[in-house]
Amino acid sequence: MRLTQYTDYALRVLIHLALKPDQLSTIREISAAYEISQNHLMKVVQRLSQLGYVDSRRGRGGGLSLKREPGRIVVGQVVRDMEPDFGLVECFRPDNACVITGACVLPRALRQAVGAFLSELDNYTLADLVPEDRRGEMALRLRIDPS
Repeated sequence: MRLTQYTDYALRVLIHLALKPDQLSTIREISAAYEISQNHLMKVVQRLSQLGYVDSRRGRGGGLSLKREPGRIVVGQVVRDMEPDFGLVECFRPDNACVITGACVLPRALRQAVGAFLSELDNYTLADLVPEDRRGEMALRLRIDPS
């Protein structure tokens, strides 16, 4: 299974914001830290804001911050919210033309596997992704000023 770049970027944005709990971040700053496109991040941040994960303040002195405590952001739910679908194989998609659909057991196995994957991610919160003993190194690698 592979998550979309969109979901990957969403998780990265949340991690960045969790490392700066008392400061605002900008899309430009996050983009530079991860060396990824600002345009892609704008779309991701807009969706995270719509979903209530991120608070986005416009204008001078504006920026981004987490809208919820990191311990209340469940990774599995973020993945569910950000992934457009889990159509791993043709028979999961609306345009399915597989001739063995209905007789094949693969869809059931894959649904169970996806369910187990998401269930495991439900055991983690954003706080778990930025543990205290790794925060310093993560902030350093992302060029986040600790002040």
